[in-house]
Amino acid sequence: MLIRQLLSANYLVRLRAPLGTAHISSSSACKNTHQTRSEQKRRLKAEQKLKEKEEKLKALAQEQQNDHVAPKKPGLVKDEEDIDPNEYFKLRLQSITAWKEAGEDAYPHKFDVSISLTDFIAKYEHLVAGEVHDDVVSVAGRVHAKRASGQKLIFYDLRGEATKIQVMSNAGMYSSEEGFFKINNKIRRGDIIGCKGHPGKTKKGELSVMPKDIVLLTPCLHMLPHLHFGLKDKETRFRQRYLDLILNASVREKFIVRAKIINYIRTFLDNMGFLEAHVLNTKDSIVYRTSIFNSMVKSIFGTYKVVLHPDGPEGRAVEVDYTPPFRRISMLPAIEKALSVKLPPYDQLNTPETNQMLRELCKTHGVECPPPLTSARLLDKLVGCFLEEDCINPTFICDHPVLMSPLAKWHRSIPGLTERFELFVMQKEICNAYTELNDPVVQRQRFESQAKDKVQATTRHAVKDDYSKGHDVSSVMMSGHWEVLFFPAMKPDLQGGAADVAQPPEASTSQ
Repeated sequence: MLIRQLLSANYLVRLRAPLGTAHISSSSACKNTHQTRSEQKRRLKAEQKLKEKEEKLKALAQEQQNDHVAPKKPGLVKDEEDIDPNEYFKLRLQSITAWKEAGEDAYPHKFDVSISLTDFIAKYEHLVAGEVHDDVVSVAGRVHAKRASGQKLIFYDLRGEATKIQVMSNAGMYSSEEGFFKINNKIRRGDIIGCKGHPGKTKKGELSVMPKDIVLLTPCLHMLPHLHFGLKDKETRFRQRYLDLILNASVREKFIVRAKIINYIRTFLDNMGFLEAHVLNTKDSIVYRTSIFNSMVKSIFGTYKVVLHPDGPEGRAVEVDYTPPFRRISMLPAIEKALSVKLPPYDQLNTPETNQMLRELCKTHGVECPPPLTSARLLDKLVGCFLEEDCINPTFICDHPVLMSPLAKWHRSIPGLTERFELFVMQKEICNAYTELNDPVVQRQRFESQAKDKVQATTRHAVKDDYSKGHDVSSVMMSGHWEVLFFPAMKPDLQGGAADVAQPPEASTSQ
């Protein structure tokens, strides 16, 4: 019986094989058949999955394209928050294209704002819970959150001007139910919208605007990160500063402080008759700088005392007192006092004996100085360790020696020194000023002296006031943050990762 079955199976295989093919054993045929069926199943499963995905995208796109037409059964369309960001971008782009084809303006030129968000809060904060004011106002801002409470009530968090209000979009208060569903089905997080309606407070006491009309001013093409999670990755924040400014209020605040500093300094000097190219005399400049900084701090913060967080918002707090007059210290006498030593006469600091003395002082006090070990570099390191470290409140370090200041004019009464000062706050230099050396012969002699030391490129020089640097460091000292450049220099992004969340320029609103 077993032989018959084997012969029968072998015979059947032979009959099914094409003419001229080699003999195939029964076990081999079963194995190949099993592999073929498995491949077919996998292929069919992949095709089915792809088909379902395409149908889903097509359905979502169709819903988006039909937004401009009132649905047969009015209702809200579910947002696409749970899909892939790339698919979200494609769907959003398709929707905007459909609106344009239907004759709708996806990017209106103008929206008249009657009141800012900060003024709105100040004017209507007194309203009681459940009260709706008779005033009709127009506000605008960016949507950061969208919450539906049923089919005919939607809440938006509207942000702008470093503040937030709520939009309570109610179908019963809107100009028409059809218009209510039409506009609210369009709006996504990140969009800039304009709302015209009544101020009021919800039953829970949340100050809101109850719109009769909403205008989509600028649709956001990309999925906006949630405020709950925030945007913390520095690479993304620096490459896409606009996204950083949208999501992080602390970042916006420090750039506001920076802008105020620049404006205040420029106005202060303009009012005194100076042009930005002017170089001030050192003795007068100390008075001017003190006046600029203490009056600027008082103007911006309302007090002379500012609390900074040098280690970040969660780090230690340090109070800096800008109350005038600022402390002044003369560099070399202060170093002599700190180290309990007597330096050679100040016009003999560039001798081999002085150099050896400075080397020994650095070694004794554990001060590291990389080569070349010139007197200027050694002295600079000692100043950094023993004087600058104590400069928490604003402090002028004055009267630098000639060997450290080749561009500064010699001191009028003390040989070997110059009329130069640096202002330090929180151990950081925020400005550097001097009476400019205008004797070309002396200037050439100083440069030749530096050339002999072969350190012209590495010695710490005095340079002309760089207001861009001064503004930025001043911003650091007053905001407590080190990130004060809007667009810091970055290496080229070869991966193109930034494109995933990039957004187009947006139209501004007018008040």
